[in-house]
Amino acid sequence: MNPNKEKALLTEDWTVVVFGFLIIFLALFGFKIPSPSFGWESSSDLVEKVLTAENFVKIGSVFLLVFFTAILASKVLGKGFSDTVRGFPVVFILTVLALILAGNSFLKNWNLEAVIFSLAIGLIIRNFFEIPQWLSKALNTELYVKIGLVLLGTSVIFGDILKAGSLGLVQALLVVVSVWYFAFWISKKLGIDEEMAIMISSAVSICGVSAAIATSGAIKGDSKKLSYVISLVLITAIPMIIFMPFLAKMMGLSETVTGAWLGGTIDTTGAVIASGTMIGEEALKISTIVKFSQNVLLGLAAFAISVYWTYTNNQSESAKETKPTLGIIWERFPKFVIGFIAASVLFSFFISQEKIDAVKVGLKSLQGLWFALAFTSIGLETKFSDLFNNEGKKPLYAFLIAQLFNIFVTLIIAYFLFK
Repeated sequence: MNPNKEKALLTEDWTVVVFGFLIIFLALFGFKIPSPSFGWESSSDLVEKVLTAENFVKIGSVFLLVFFTAILASKVLGKGFSDTVRGFPVVFILTVLALILAGNSFLKNWNLEAVIFSLAIGLIIRNFFEIPQWLSKALNTELYVKIGLVLLGTSVIFGDILKAGSLGLVQALLVVVSVWYFAFWISKKLGIDEEMAIMISSAVSICGVSAAIATSGAIKGDSKKLSYVISLVLITAIPMIIFMPFLAKMMGLSETVTGAWLGGTIDTTGAVIASGTMIGEEALKISTIVKFSQNVLLGLAAFAISVYWTYTNNQSESAKETKPTLGIIWERFPKFVIGFIAASVLFSFFISQEKIDAVKVGLKSLQGLWFALAFTSIGLETKFSDLFNNEGKKPLYAFLIAQLFNIFVTLIIAYFLFK
């Protein structure tokens, strides 16, 4: 037992809720969260827009905010924060490098998101270089992911979805339920463990990266499995962006039906927008509405999954206690889901649109940064041999089969609802 380890003041889930809302309230009460620029086209553009003194000041300001949050959270969790003080700046610098790479316009057009660069950079370093012990101890993937998820709740606005119409919500419900169940069924048929099966099912059916992250947090999933699923989501999104609009035109689908199909099938919001833009303004609008409708279901899905996971994976060996009590369910329930839903409700019904417009860019930027920090950490924790082994083929097959099912089912539902 480590004699220097302090007693935790809060559990990790409550800690992320506290610090997530601390950031939210700072923004709401006037603290302007800097939004550094990472977009560039050419090398001269990189120097003029990204590598400027003004932008470095913004990056430094964001660093101080997340650095002190990480340090204070480590203190609350009873972890010695000396390793965080030494290691977090390294993780941050690597993450900024990933954000700069992802900001290139050519790579943006292919919808290569920052998290894939964060993961790749971490994996390269972990697999080709020796990681010092103090850096390994500083990696706090769960903390970064969950703070990002609480902040994600601020962008899931129920009012926007309801005002846009009910058809998007109807389609989202039908697609999420049918595709999730099929993906879970096919995963189990292929002999995939339940933890991985649930992550794959959520990623395919709900909203890709965010759903996989939320599900992993809800079931306390293995970060290596999560990185595998995220990689599948991001890699398969690329050909879907290109070929689905082409197929829609070949089939003579209307812009409305095409938008609903794209929004319900493609797993990341950025990819949906990129694909919808290739069709037209109406397709872009409908695809965004449908994707946002699925995003709204994320909190409810995470809640249901966490209850199911607690109920089925915490049974006592005693025959008398084969079912967990409500107390056990509450104890094991991931409290960050409450933070996500609370943030969504707060911004949906209690914050004015004017205030939301004033803070949403900063909060969105910070949410993306926490996710990128998490995936840099995952990469630094993971070896290629663990991530891409022979056993990894089954999850790949399950994901592709489920995604193919998703494409056909969503097309049928979109056609009958939006024709």
